[in-house]
Amino acid sequence: MSARLSIGLVARRTGATVPTVRYYEDIGLLPPAARTEAGQRSYDEATVRRLVFIRRCRDFGFSIEQVRELVGLVDQPDRPCAEVRDIAAAHLAQVQQKLEELKALEANLSAFVCSCDTACSGGPAVDCTILEDLALPAEKAQVVGAARCCG
Repeated sequence: MSARLSIGLVARRTGATVPTVRYYEDIGLLPPAARTEAGQRSYDEATVRRLVFIRRCRDFGFSIEQVRELVGLVDQPDRPCAEVRDIAAAHLAQVQQKLEELKALEANLSAFVCSCDTACSGGPAVDCTILEDLALPAEKAQVVGAARCCG
């Protein structure tokens, strides 16, 4: 019989928190834990390996649903690797979209800072171009911010 591990030990060994271990068990990403006679959860090494896998997936930003799909592929090793690649490719596309959104945000924030540097830095907040731009509807503020950029 393999050694049984407490929830606290499993959490420490995987870098998770105890509530996270319980949550993953509650939503079915981890199998239900065995229970001691006192009713405490008791885990095995396979659960530790599964939790490490889940945590790595989450570290890469996979959603809970994507993790569920990946865990399903681990549990059914005869399924094609292309299914794993498709999940990763879909996630990559989401990350690339977020990067584009962050680049646009960076450009807008840069325009804000630049407009303040050239127009009002050192003056009172009432004259701050950043505060003026933030008070405008988004479509007008982007034009104003871009027009003021020192660029």
